[in-house]
Amino acid sequence: MALGAAEPEQTLAGTGHSNEFDGFVRSQRETLVRFLHRRTRSADDAEDLAQESLTRLMRYRGHAPETWMALLYRIAVNALHDRSRRAASHFDAHHVSLDDEAGELAANEPSHEQRTASQQELVALQRALLRLPQRCRQIYLLNRIEGMTYTEIADHCGISVKAVEKHISRALRSLRERLGAFHTEVES
Repeated sequence: MALGAAEPEQTLAGTGHSNEFDGFVRSQRETLVRFLHRRTRSADDAEDLAQESLTRLMRYRGHAPETWMALLYRIAVNALHDRSRRAASHFDAHHVSLDDEAGELAANEPSHEQRTASQQELVALQRALLRLPQRCRQIYLLNRIEGMTYTEIADHCGISVKAVEKHISRALRSLRERLGAFHTEVES
């Protein structure tokens, strides 16, 4: 009998091929999965390909039982090649599985509450800075924002390094007091 022509279902029932085919499928499934797993990236892919291969083999259940093994493995290899071609054409290697990487896909952005809290802290810091005496604020900002050293600030402002230290110390103490009160209000 030719490989392309399958016997009608009625003929199978009478010959016992149907029960024999079911037994063949059950006996070959695990072996087929192992065969495919050696050629794929994952056990899930092997399981999927085995299922696809066995489903395709159903078309040939009317053929002689001695042809089923060769057909099954030819179908499996073809399914494997089809999947590889499909993966290459769809750039599957560049896709990220949401199941595997879901934890890593968490947004890097802060939550709404965090953004609101940061904005409130920024406003409180701005108010505290504006309450500093002008010279003290200027020296503090030159150090913290402009990144100037105490010596550079002293040269820039025409004062001693000791005076710069005193202004920075005064600014830090004042900011700590004012922002400490802010954090106490926020936490309560």
